[in-house]
Amino acid sequence: MVSISKAFCLLILLIVVGAVRAQERKRAREYGLKIGILLPGKNNAITDVPGVKVGHVTLNEGETVRTGVTAIVPHSGNIFQEKVPAAVYVGNGFGKLAGSTQVQELGNLETPILLTNTLNVANAITALISYTLQVPGNEKVQSVNALVGETNDGYLNDIRGRHVTEVHARQAIQEANEGPVAEGNVGAGTGTVCFGFKGGMGTASRQLTPEQGGYTVGVLVQTNFGGVLQINGAPVGEELKNYLNEQMKAKADGSCMMVVATDAPVDARNLERMAKRALLGLGKTGGIAANGSGDYVIAFSTHPNLRIPHNTQAKTQTVTLLRNDEVTPLFLATIEATEEAILNSLFKAETLIGRDQHRIPALPIEQTLKILKKHDALQP
Repeated sequence: MVSISKAFCLLILLIVVGAVRAQERKRAREYGLKIGILLPGKNNAITDVPGVKVGHVTLNEGETVRTGVTAIVPHSGNIFQEKVPAAVYVGNGFGKLAGSTQVQELGNLETPILLTNTLNVANAITALISYTLQVPGNEKVQSVNALVGETNDGYLNDIRGRHVTEVHARQAIQEANEGPVAEGNVGAGTGTVCFGFKGGMGTASRQLTPEQGGYTVGVLVQTNFGGVLQINGAPVGEELKNYLNEQMKAKADGSCMMVVATDAPVDARNLERMAKRALLGLGKTGGIAANGSGDYVIAFSTHPNLRIPHNTQAKTQTVTLLRNDEVTPLFLATIEATEEAILNSLFKAETLIGRDQHRIPALPIEQTLKILKKHDALQP
């Protein structure tokens, strides 16, 4: 009888687990949604760019804490001693991208990138400073330019509680990995809202052909913005009646942090040009960069020959760069990957109840797929 009872319980468990998996939300491409003409990389994620790692720490506690922190690590070495070329582009400056002016001035990045909520930027800066100072080889370092971005998750999260600590931020860096990246209600996207639906973290990548150089472009987004949702040109937000209109049913303000990575040999100047194209990807989803929306793009290259040594006796540095005429495919890759990353954040996010019992629904998959089929926006 005991063995039969155990077998029955195991059967019930398998049924429950199977049902949960059957209901698990998929990424946009898994529903037949093909964005653009370029092919994605192996994981369709920013981590397809060699050396790039991503780590999340998610805080989903009690009835009010819905927040977290996400780390993007450009390479596994000492980033301060081997800086990477980087650029920042500001689509709409209603936000707090700490450390951006030095990146713009010098054209390089010397720490991992952290994303979190608006009122935890200071803790994230402290974490990056502490992390950098303790890396072997940095014993004499006396200045660290920590790069931290944010969006405001105060509708669902007790943002005034400032629950993301330095420990959480350092944990996100230390646990960053290559390979598949968790999306939706995770890390810095735990409590975000996008187009009136649950937003979150999303990622995608594009692989150029050998004729185009064979380079990879990856994008990671933290979506917390509004507008009128469009998916592959289909008016999804309008037909779902969940968009910015005269009744303000969906608030347009918010923010979107976009991180673009590539292994192409491009310097800060062309990285900024790539960063500008990420805003085109945001626009293709219906984002409008509203007055209160902080829309920022950070772009960097991991190409090993472009690393900038912190300590060197050399007076000059010789590098080989892509000519301007060769960067157009990178622009297209950035646009497509940004658009798909934003959609992945929506497709993977789940309905969430947070502070003051505020409830934000997930994008309704079945209704959305019907709209996409109606407008021939799905791949057969």
